[in-house]
Amino acid sequence: QVQVVESGGGLVQAGGSLRLSCAASTRTFTNYAMAWFRQAPGKEREFVAAISRTGTATYYGNSVKGRFTISRDNAKNTAYLQMNNLKPEDTAVYYCAAGRSIPGTSAGLYDYWGQGTQVTVSS
Repeated sequence: QVQVVESGGGLVQAGGSLRLSCAASTRTFTNYAMAWFRQAPGKEREFVAAISRTGTATYYGNSVKGRFTISRDNAKNTAYLQMNNLKPEDTAVYYCAAGRSIPGTSAGLYDYWGQGTQVTVSS
């Protein structure tokens, strides 16, 4: 069982930046691809970004390409999501997920999920 805990959410003005962190409680962090999803009120969960076990491959949803960057520090068992040039439409609960499969855009690839952290972008 792997626990993932997100942090770093908050309220920011449009055009601002936030960095989310995702800490995983496992001794085998490098066995897991990591991903971020988000869900806005009344909308389906949306893929944001994913990163491979070694960090050499990254994937992004079309709505965040060029603005968000996913990374990981395997020595700290932590994944990150740097969010720049935030827009009001980025407002959502952001979830971190870990999966033993190859990284991808489907939520079904990920086995362990955090409770989420709220990101609110004001206009």
